[in-house]
Amino acid sequence: VEELDRVFGGGIVPSSATLIGGDPGIGKSTLLLQVAARLARNGVKTVYVSGEEAAAQIQERAKRLKVAESPVDLATETDLRKILSALKAANPDFVVIDSIQTMWSDSLEAAPGSVSQVRACAQELTRWAKKSGAALVLVGHVTKEGNIAGPRVVEHMVDAVFYFEGERGHQFRILRAVKNRFGPTDEIGIFEMHQYGLAPAKEPSALFLSADGDAEGGAAVFAAMEGSRPVLAEVQALVAKSAYGTPRRSVVGWDGGRLAMLLAVLEARCGISLAGMDVYLSVAGGYRIGEPAGDLGAAAALLTSLADMPVPERSVFFGEVALSGAVRPVARMEQRLKEAARLGFTHAYVPEGSPTSVDGLTITPIKRLIDLAQLLAPDAQNA
Repeated sequence: VEELDRVFGGGIVPSSATLIGGDPGIGKSTLLLQVAARLARNGVKTVYVSGEEAAAQIQERAKRLKVAESPVDLATETDLRKILSALKAANPDFVVIDSIQTMWSDSLEAAPGSVSQVRACAQELTRWAKKSGAALVLVGHVTKEGNIAGPRVVEHMVDAVFYFEGERGHQFRILRAVKNRFGPTDEIGIFEMHQYGLAPAKEPSALFLSADGDAEGGAAVFAAMEGSRPVLAEVQALVAKSAYGTPRRSVVGWDGGRLAMLLAVLEARCGISLAGMDVYLSVAGGYRIGEPAGDLGAAAALLTSLADMPVPERSVFFGEVALSGAVRPVARMEQRLKEAARLGFTHAYVPEGSPTSVDGLTITPIKRLIDLAQLLAPDAQNA
């Protein structure tokens, strides 16, 4: 699977242990069942061990995914001793354990899912994978804070830790690496959920753009980088007069601390006060912005919402905003601009020092945030 190979760093490595976490129902089991089936069809001896579902349930899902004919060895067991005995006898090349929190070892008196059981089972399975040469994938539950449940030491035991993310209301899912001994930790794989399971996204860099692009006030397109891949995402903002004493600040897909900083810079450096306004900011499509380069796009969305004016048609933004109000350069600016031009954008608002010539793009350098404010919301200062 191309998107999976990108995150793994070129493919699944023998004698490796990988931990994949994600919210319930996000598609972890679906993805791994599809991967196991594809490997099995290519002659890789594959075992799928489930501690959460009955064999009949997994077979029904396999039929829905149209992979029921794949020669995957299926087991439903939670006893670690029995699982290891079966694996040693089968000598597979690829093993999925779904999930590590359901496994238990009779050498411990603790209940399944407890810290000691999760640690012991993960340690035994990882040791077996290293000795046997098999590639092992452990599925992990996550806490309400979004961290993989169980002791942190499990993440240190394995070679790679991936998170499977996405909003339930959207069809896109993102596999994100946070640790990887065999590849980069800033790559993502993007999948689309269909009735027959998960499929690699056809045009990943444009998935998080709305159909209307940037035609309305309060919407700006940000050119992000995810590892070596440029991704364009729409940042949406709504600024409205507050009906309460304390204005609301709500953020989805971005860091709330950076929003607070950006609002402070707008007031202190640009003379634009939003103190009496409710501010809502969201990144479309369930995408999450994790780099400071998103500051300029968020600022553009806020300014155009406040002015009730759209940004210039087919425009893209990126740049880090400093506390001084300066707009700082970011990494891989030329790659971001070329991808924007490829997708049909014609204007780019970027930090000074960016490439000045990209075919199809009119580039406007922004030295300070107040320069952007004067372009997009000239009447908002001291309003």
